[in-house]
Amino acid sequence: MTGTYVTVAAGDGGEFKAYVSTPETGSGPGVVLLHEIFGVNQSMRDVADYYAEEGYVVIAPDLFWRIEPGIELGYTEADVQKALAYRQQFDADKSIDDIAATVAALRALPQCVGKVGALGFCLGGKLVYLAAARTDIDCAVSYYGVGIEGALDEAGTISCPMALHFAGEDKHVPMAAVEQVQAALTDRDEIEIYVYPGVDHGFSAASRAAFDKPSALMAHSRSIALFRKVMGPHYDLSALWEKHCEYEFATRDVDATMATMVASPYVNHIPTMTGGVGYHDLHRFYKDHFIPKTPADTKLIPISRTIGADRLVDEMLFCFTHDIEIDWMLPGVEPTGKYVEVPLVAIVCFRGNKLYHEHIYWDQASVLVQIGLLDASLLPVAGHATAKKLVDETEPSNTLMKRWAESAPRAAQ
Repeated sequence: MTGTYVTVAAGDGGEFKAYVSTPETGSGPGVVLLHEIFGVNQSMRDVADYYAEEGYVVIAPDLFWRIEPGIELGYTEADVQKALAYRQQFDADKSIDDIAATVAALRALPQCVGKVGALGFCLGGKLVYLAAARTDIDCAVSYYGVGIEGALDEAGTISCPMALHFAGEDKHVPMAAVEQVQAALTDRDEIEIYVYPGVDHGFSAASRAAFDKPSALMAHSRSIALFRKVMGPHYDLSALWEKHCEYEFATRDVDATMATMVASPYVNHIPTMTGGVGYHDLHRFYKDHFIPKTPADTKLIPISRTIGADRLVDEMLFCFTHDIEIDWMLPGVEPTGKYVEVPLVAIVCFRGNKLYHEHIYWDQASVLVQIGLLDASLLPVAGHATAKKLVDETEPSNTLMKRWAESAPRAAQ
């Protein structure tokens, strides 16, 4: 996804550039993206494109324009020193005026429909907090905002929902500062505060050494949940997932399956590490190793479905006859003709109205027992019984625990 640049008129004269990224649908709610001390660099443009995939019209203003237009730095030590020098010259109060002008410019764009939120990192993380206090944005998300504890006297003017993300090992925002923020905002139900243990400042930036993917993913899901709740857009994730499954298992149409996914999706079958990363590898996987290598009598029996802001969790029974070699589940295993029923969980993440990735879990030991490759009498594993107990909780428990009977007398006392 490639954005464009627009010119924003400053309230006190002059003008500055802003990067704009638009969702594939052509319109959506707005997000003002406030940059780190490194300017609107490639990392920030990637974030803008990322949120455009989520369905938002994103605008990232050049807030350093009053110092020098077009500052764009990387993350080397030399760049850090330059960025810190620019930070010393930066006028935060004037930047809030520029942010207000950017909000107005975003609302005026024809592709911006509905409400406008703000998202900021580092320097931008504090500016998001100040923008929530001083402008008319509808919601705000701040990542490791430096210096928020020094502006807590403005908390009373914040009326919009907000999420604040902090790094547990952040030297720029030490835990003492985070605790001040927590204490000041403890009674504000509309303000969510999250601390990510063991990670450092910049944990959400893929191009920085501090990047921590698990924390970044968790923080992003929480950010999207806030934006969805306040601004939308709202998608029927259940219907999107069912259509995807229809193309996989009913019509068995590879191209239609891929069309339900983002431009660069991935699938990971956890027990066997099969799937694909990126469009071409995943298309190849679906075309040659999944769709034609799934038994014709495959049946998905739904047990439960949980839907969040950006993902869906499906619990089901996966049933089939092992009458062909199943590359993705039993690679290299000749057909046994055995019938298999196994509990399976699919965790499906979406970006906007497209599937981004699937993490699929099942009990491989149960499958191997059912096709005769594991002897359940020699190992603490079970076959069909796992499926039976999923749908009928009254089936016996603890049958693999040889010492279970020993606790019966004590339990009866």
